[in-house]
Formats: sequence, structure tokens, C-alpha cells
Amino acid sequence: MLKIMVFAPHPDDDIIACGGSMAKHIKQGNQVQVVYLTSGEAGSHKYSKDQLAAIREEEARQAAASLGIKQLSFLRMPDGYISYTQENLLALVNIIREGTPSLIYVPHAQDAVRDHKFTWQLVSEACNKAAGPWFQVCPAPPWSTPGILAYEVWTPLQEPSYIEDISPFMADKLRALRCHQSQLEIQYDEAVTGLNRYRGVMSGQGQYCEAFKVIKMGGPLC
Repeated sequence: MLKIMVFAPHPDDDIIACGGSMAKHIKQGNQVQVVYLTSGEAGSHKYSKDQLAAIREEEARQAAASLGIKQLSFLRMPDGYISYTQENLLALVNIIREGTPSLIYVPHAQDAVRDHKFTWQLVSEACNKAAGPWFQVCPAPPWSTPGILAYEVWTPLQEPSYIEDISPFMADKLRALRCHQSQLEIQYDEAVTGLNRYRGVMSGQGQYCEAFKVIKMGGPLC
């Protein structure tokens, strides 16, 4: 059994980026944990920030439940203002050391959205510090995550180095994404269907595929 840890800047980023891969992991008997850095409270003008945070956290729970994911964490960093601070970095180091993941998913470094870039910076540095026996600030034992994959959301990867065929799980992915009703005015479900179909056609790996950049490969990726 692999222990999968997905770091998402906002609720729904995880589903958009690797919802099919998460469904596949669950089907294979792997354990999946999703860590949301923010609650997405800046994602609509229809609600107050507190109202929207509660709505989006509940949507994330429904989406995860539809895929069979039971482990969710909400760090509640401010939406739009994720920052590289000692407090945030230590929180992620603790999560990684305590969770001992086999494989981490994280946004890629060139994503155009600010929160996504800072998520990459925080998680990549947290992985380094979590592995270091010299890093004694966090009490849990050091943990070096064997595999790290960077995913695409707003900005497609220019040179993906790993393709996952999610064709049998595309319907599951879309069902989970449609749980995020507060965000679907922009029709993310149609956009991600097109992107996954494009990845499938251009890679020749399947009808629908998710693309990643391999940051570290020290064990199985699926």
C-alpha cells in the first residue's frame, strides 16, 4: 500500500490536477490524504469570506467522499496570500514527517497563480527539511519522501515527464469536480476534460490522461 499525500492551494485544485490519479490510487488500495493550504474563501463575490470558506470546505469533503478519500486537512492559510514563512513551513514539515508519504503531489513551479507558486516553494522546501536529520525543530523523526510529482492546474506543463492514463476514472473525476458547485460558473469541468483528452491524444497513453513533472522518483508512482 502506498501512502499518497496531495498538497492543494485551494479546494478543487486537487481534483482538477490529479483527481483521476487519486481515484486510481484508491482503487488500487492505496491511502490518499489531501492537504488544503487555504479554504478558497476568495473564490466568489456571492458570499462573505467566512461563508465561502465553509461552503468550499464542505464541497471538498463531498468531492473526496465521492472518490473514497477519508483523510483531509485544512490549514486555512489566507486565500490569495499564501506566504513562505517559518510558521507555514514548519506546519508542512510536521505533516510530511507525521504522514510518512510514499508519494507527494504538488503544483509545478511555473504555475501562473501566485498561491500555486508559493505552495510549490513551501512543499519542496518542507520535503527537504523533513528529510534532514539536522532539522530538529519538528519533533517527529526525519522522513524522506521517495516520490514527488508536480501537477498542472492553471498553467499547463511545458515538458511533462510522466503521464497517467485515467480513462477508467474520468467519470469519477468529473463527478468529484462537480461537487465544487460554487466554482463551476467558469466551467472547470469542461476545461479539465479538454486538457485530459489533449494529454491522452498527444501522449498516446490513453483516452484521458493527467500529466506531471517528475521531481523525484525513488519508488512506484502508482
